[in-house]
Amino acid sequence: MLVVRSAVVGPFAENTYLVGDGETGEALLVDPGGELPRVLALCEPGGFRITRLFLTHGHIDHVSGCAEAKRLLGVPCQVHREDAGWLDAIPQQARMFGFEGAFEPLAAERFHVDGEEIALGEHVGRVLHTPGHSRGSCCLFFEKAATLISGDTLFAGSVGRTDLPGGDFGELARSIREKLFPLGDGVRFFPGHGPAAMLGDERRANPFVGEGARPGFL
Repeated sequence: MLVVRSAVVGPFAENTYLVGDGETGEALLVDPGGELPRVLALCEPGGFRITRLFLTHGHIDHVSGCAEAKRLLGVPCQVHREDAGWLDAIPQQARMFGFEGAFEPLAAERFHVDGEEIALGEHVGRVLHTPGHSRGSCCLFFEKAATLISGDTLFAGSVGRTDLPGGDFGELARSIREKLFPLGDGVRFFPGHGPAAMLGDERRANPFVGEGARPGFL
């Protein structure tokens, strides 16, 4: 059984996820955005062991707790190479968006690529490169559990913003329509902000990329 738990953290109400295999207890932490004591409490019940940090992209609200998580857990973090520049610019991001505290550039130990598979106990997560919100935005799909971690690419009833450097609405729409919707209507997705939802509902009714998208949207 794939277990997905979340904590809403930070000034932008970002969803940090613990994704774990219920049999082996192996887990990964997705987008640690701060408030680490609350986030690490997600390991119980079940005694989940976090073995890596997975970043869907490099924006400050999704990575502001990553350096502390690396120090506390002694595990590597990974991101798509196209978003490495966002990690280098964490101090500037923090100042721009009003995050309090001292922030340093963050170095990822590895860079994931489209199609890469990540074993998690009895489950396998497949990396999907979905540019649009940022150049390196990625999702993580667990086919056996029909579960998708969508980052800020797709939300319930909305999509990620595209007005920051590297954002592109045309790319975002293509990413969602060509990579996410084909995964199947029965896939439940867990976004970077807001509640979980079903891909089928978004395919039919999302006002930006669904079948009923407003005129003027791609």
